[in-house]
Amino acid sequence: MAGDVKHDYHLVNPSPWPAVASVAILLVTFGAVFTMKPDASLFGLKGVSFGKFAFFGGLLMLFYTLFQWWKDVVVEAHDGDHTPVVQIGLRYGMILFIASEVMFFVAWFWAFFNSALYPHAFVDSPEALWQITSAAAWPPASIQTFDPWHLPFINTLILLLSGTTVTWAHHALIEGDREGLKKGLLLTVLLGALFTTFQVYEYAHAEFGIAGNVYGSTFYMATGFHGFHVLVGTIFLLVCLIRSHKGHFKPEQHFGFESAAWYWHFVDVVWIFLFFVIYIWGS
Repeated sequence: MAGDVKHDYHLVNPSPWPAVASVAILLVTFGAVFTMKPDASLFGLKGVSFGKFAFFGGLLMLFYTLFQWWKDVVVEAHDGDHTPVVQIGLRYGMILFIASEVMFFVAWFWAFFNSALYPHAFVDSPEALWQITSAAAWPPASIQTFDPWHLPFINTLILLLSGTTVTWAHHALIEGDREGLKKGLLLTVLLGALFTTFQVYEYAHAEFGIAGNVYGSTFYMATGFHGFHVLVGTIFLLVCLIRSHKGHFKPEQHFGFESAAWYWHFVDVVWIFLFFVIYIWGS
């Protein structure tokens, strides 16, 4: 037809999900504020009950939105909209996302190193600061740290093994071995769930909490956010496993799985740094 434009780029169809996601995030934000500050008020609405309702309602709306939005992306891939040029853009986007996650963890490592190398308190004079710094110890004397060669080491082996299973699944997909793809993904998901289970057990038996000392704050923020990323990556790979059983992914086109594998390897590398820095050196 005259006037048609022929190109390799995908012009996204109108979608309600960006607007719905914005409303959901707004509800989650307001709900969190009302929950943490019961005396806050907005348009006459006040109290923790409203905050919890807004928070969990917005969270459910956000999860539903993400499910539908990503479902649309899968449909676009099956409709042939993800041309080689579009896939290059998707890869750049995933690389930039992982780079932003790297900087996110750099902040927590920075906080930990700053507290470990220069343990200090807020004082009025440089002389007093020097006296406190020279007498300080890391970790603080009141902290009973974890034995790095117990559960932390087991979790390290679990994540390293999961990196090999997800790589096995990737190579099986490239070679057209769908059974190898399914088995590798299943093992990776189980190992990710096992890691999360051990970390929950470790937190439940910790001798220190997140409040009251800088060691607990930096420890739980760094390892806790990593645990959250492991949970997200496990769900990511579980979705890939479900899609593989539905016959999705081709040897020449499988960016959805490839991005999940990249994310999982990123999680593995971050944990190795956490293990050596926080569990071994920091203790």
